[in-house]
This record gives sequence, structure tokens and C-alpha cells, in this order.
Amino acid sequence: MKLRNTNNKQTSISMEAHKLQYAPISTQQPSPRPATNNKIPILPLIFLIFYEVSGGPFGIEDSVKAAGPLLALLGFLIFPFIWSVPEALITAEMGTMFPEDGGYVVWVSSALGPYWGFQQGWMKWLSGVIDNALYPVLFLDYLKSGIPALSDGYPRILSVLALTTALTYMNYRGMTIVGWVAVFLGVFSVLPFIIMGFVSVPKIEPSRWLVVDLHSVDWNLYLNTLFWNLNYWDSISTLAGEIDNPKKTLPKALFYALLFVVSGYFLPLLAGTGAVTLDRELWTDGYFSEIGAVVGGVWLRWWVQAGAAMSNMGMFVTEMSSDSFQLLGMAERGMIPEVFAKRSRYGTPSIGILFSASGVILLSQLSFQEIVAAENFLYCFGMILEFIAFVKLRVKYPAVNRPYKIPVGNIGAVFLCVPPSILICVVLVLSTNKVMAVSVFAMVFGLVLQPVLKWVEKKRWVKFSISGDLPDLHNAHENNEGLVY
Repeated sequence: MKLRNTNNKQTSISMEAHKLQYAPISTQQPSPRPATNNKIPILPLIFLIFYEVSGGPFGIEDSVKAAGPLLALLGFLIFPFIWSVPEALITAEMGTMFPEDGGYVVWVSSALGPYWGFQQGWMKWLSGVIDNALYPVLFLDYLKSGIPALSDGYPRILSVLALTTALTYMNYRGMTIVGWVAVFLGVFSVLPFIIMGFVSVPKIEPSRWLVVDLHSVDWNLYLNTLFWNLNYWDSISTLAGEIDNPKKTLPKALFYALLFVVSGYFLPLLAGTGAVTLDRELWTDGYFSEIGAVVGGVWLRWWVQAGAAMSNMGMFVTEMSSDSFQLLGMAERGMIPEVFAKRSRYGTPSIGILFSASGVILLSQLSFQEIVAAENFLYCFGMILEFIAFVKLRVKYPAVNRPYKIPVGNIGAVFLCVPPSILICVVLVLSTNKVMAVSVFAMVFGLVLQPVLKWVEKKRWVKFSISGDLPDLHNAHENNEGLVY
């Protein structure tokens, strides 16, 4: 990121008829920023978004188990327009408006103040860590058919620890490695499904796609599966400070990733449901490998299993990058202790990585369905704050420079948030009492944690600081000034 000389240079932008200037909030610099040549270019960025959201069709099998082929196929066609497209558009606008690590935390803090910015950070970080705990579970679920010892007990626990340690170290080594590893893993993971699509054509019976029984639909499992597989578009915003020219690159990458993700779900689901006889009970984690064996042979099953393993590695490293850089961004804004802003010699937030990895290990013993439901609940509340921040900034500060702006007015911005907000309400209502109780406890903990941290800062027990090369969000708005990066 280009550093500003706060002593000799003032930044300015044009707002309406005149230029307004402001000085950065502090000259304190808690940690060095990475060199320019470590920035993420567009191709790795597309695959990082792909892994933040999807990683391939692994994990979508429960949609068929819950609702049958027709509703599963319709879900992955219709749901993106209800949720993914609005979230991706909002991420493109807000991420280019605030191109810094911290992403959605900064958006909410700018619109609603630092208290709610912290709550956004707490809920989204915890949701991300819970989400990341899924990937060791999915990884072992795909391997246990070939290695039964990984089903439970100490072999499974040790495997989770070993996998988490190896992938955490990869994150420590830098975003350049993570980005290009994501490209390699993405190609390797998607190829078997392309092959499966071609070899399944002679076996496809279109009538199988039309099977539906509304009386036997598990709506909670169905919606949670769709929601989990098509959300987290905003997660890439926490890496905005690491992206090469984010004001131009981020919107393009989100568009290409959206096409990649939707086709990567729908086409394998089309091939799988059309080529094999339906038994809904079999459609659970890892079933695509069995479909591979039916349509292509044992070699394709093993490739799908290997692709699932690689995909889970990709999702793990990208989610951990997002979570750890979110903590770094919060620390640079003075929301959490300065130690979280410290970077390793590779430019990575080493303390944030260790903190996120510890949470993953603690949560990895939960079941797949419990993890999905819990992270969805917390994620929903975080998204509500994002929608409020998006609309408020549109209405209250319409003249602030937006490198990418969704081509709708203020009323259109409100309506853009209506369908996903309705969906959020449905997901929350369908949550089980156990998931709701745990999630509400976590939210209340965050409400108390922020004032406790401010008290600790006031007592000077732990050092907090604000990065000197970031714009002053609150004074800039209060003085009707613009944000310059």
C-alpha cells in the first residue's frame, strides 16, 4: 500500500463544487505495510473470492437430501439473485469506497460509529472462524471412505491438528503464496466435475430433475445449505488493503467469481441428479465421489475425493486470511490491541493467524449441521449491519467519491437490500433453540467486550494505536469531507 507522508502532504478530493481536505487521524504506525509487489492481482483474487464463497460443489449434497432434485436445482439458480448478487454488488461499492484491511468493519464504523463497527467485527470474525472449522470436517468426511480410521477417535483429532497447523503456516508465509495456491487448487478441484459432466451425458434422464415432494422438505436444512454455499461475498473486503489497484480490480473479480461460483454449483448438480437413480438419504457430504464412481469409474471417484481435499485446503487458507486480516484492520483502527496489527516478515498478521487457528481447533469437533447453523445465525446479524451502513452512507453522504457505484438511486439501494433481509429473517426464524441460544450468548458477549476493551485502553494496560496513513472516518463525515486512500 502506498504510504502517505503526513508531514508534507495533504490529501484531497472533489466533492460537488469544491475540494475539501483533511489530515489523517494519527501519525502512529503500529506495523510496516507490505511491499507493492506483494499485492494480489486479478486472477488469484478471483480464485480467492471463489474459495471465500464456494470452493466447488462439495457440501451442496444436503440440498438434494433436504428438498429433492427440482428444488435443489431451482435453489442454486434463484438464490444467487436474492442473496449473492446484492451482496456482491454492495461489496464492490463499499470495498472500493473503503479499500483497506478491515473491510465491512470499516463500512459499519464509518456509518454507525466505532461501537457498532466493533460488533460487526466480532460477529463476522466469530462467524468466519466457525465457518473455517467446517473444512477439516469436510476434508476428513471425503477421505474416510478410503481411510476408515479417520472417521472418529484420536486419528481424526490428530488429523485435524496436523491439517490446521500445515495450512496455518501457509497463511503465515504470505498472500502471494495463498493467492496462487488458490488458483492451482481451484483448477484441480473443478476439473473432475467438468469431466463428470461430459461422461454423464449418456446416462442423464431429464425426468429425474423434476422430482419434488413439498410435504417432505426439510426447510431448515435446505435454506441453511443454500445460504452457506452462496454467502461470504463480503469476506474479500477484509483483504482490500492487499489487493493490486482494488478500486478497479475488485468489482471485476467479483463479477467473474459470481459466474464461476453459480456455474460451479448448478452444472455438477444437474449432472449428478440426472445421471443416477434418486435416493435422497444418500445425498450427504461426500456423495459426489460416489456419483463419480457410477458415471466414470473408480478413478473419477478418487479424483473427486482428492479435489474435495484440495478444495477444503483452499477454503481454509482463504478464510483464515480473511479472518486474520480483519483483525489486523481492526487493530489499525484502534478497536483491538495493537499487537494484532503486527506483521511477520512476510507481511502477514501473525497474531491474528494464530488467534484464528486456535478458534478453528476448538470448534472443529462440532457436527457439520451445527457449524453451518451457528455461523449462519451470526453472519445474518452482521449482514443486517452492513445493509444499514450501505443505505445510510448512500443517503447521508451521496457526494462522497465511490470508484464503483451500483447504478441505482437511494430508493433502489433500499430495495436492493429487501430480498436478502427477508431471507435473513427466514433463516433466523428456522434456527433451532440450541443454535439461537449459543449465538445470542456470543452476541451479548461482544456487546460487553467492546466497553471492557475501551476501559482496558483507558487504564493503559494494553497498547492501542491507530494507523497514521488511514483517513479519519468520523471527522471526515462530520465535517462533510471525503475519504482519500
